[in-house]
Amino acid sequence: MGDTLENEAIAEALAVIDRSLETLHERSMMTSAEVSDLLLDVRLLLSATPEDLSGTLEEPAAAN
Repeated sequence: MGDTLENEAIAEALAVIDRSLETLHERSMMTSAEVSDLLLDVRLLLSATPEDLSGTLEEPAAAN
């Protein structure tokens, strides 16, 4: 069961990365705040508990 949760966390993290890459691919630069937000989103997903993974994943917050 632990492997399943780890795989789910990795899949969620990859989804966040893929969505961000699609958005950033069209731009030549990104702010440090956007990089920080993306890294924090991925870190939270990879360190999530089973209860955290049971909810739906929200879109990463856009930098202001």
